[in-house]
Amino acid sequence: MNVFDFDNTLYRGESSIDFALYMIRINQKIILWLPKLFWNLLKYKLCLVNKRYMEKSINDAMKRFIRSEQEVLSLTDGFWKTHIRKLDRSMLKRIHKDDIIITAGPSFLLNGIKKHLRTSNMICSEVDLENKCVVYLNFSDNKVRRYREKHGDKPIDCFYTDSFNDKAMMDISRNVFIVKKGKVRRIK
Repeated sequence: MNVFDFDNTLYRGESSIDFALYMIRINQKIILWLPKLFWNLLKYKLCLVNKRYMEKSINDAMKRFIRSEQEVLSLTDGFWKTHIRKLDRSMLKRIHKDDIIITAGPSFLLNGIKKHLRTSNMICSEVDLENKCVVYLNFSDNKVRRYREKHGDKPIDCFYTDSFNDKAMMDISRNVFIVKKGKVRRIK
């Protein structure tokens, strides 16, 4: 069984950032939050943030910018109409029915394109849109925790990711591949 990270592995870019930018069409106040968003993204990419900080930042943003669950789900549909092109077709071809996609991104975002992902096995962050809060942040070692809750000690043959933020997942995988701009390089 293989496991694939989503952002910058199967999707060219950070889907949650792209979704926040897409939401500006509905709520221009998000523009004021963009510097903090990009600063947090930089700290995330440099492995300088912890789960508690990420969760607080996400919850703060959701409370400011989400009006209703229905609005978010409607925006998700519109988002994928314009962003489906950012899925990496060559990486998607590697996915088999029993493989898993694991991501820090919210489940509502990936559920919008489930039929394009070649597997229904997804482990995502869980968000309560009604209460505008993160229920489970699937980030860092939480990815391993959730993987083990769902799949026990089932071995991971190959793990594909773009980031060393996924070191915990790398540690439990037989083979690890780093994906950068569509190029795949084995590191373990």
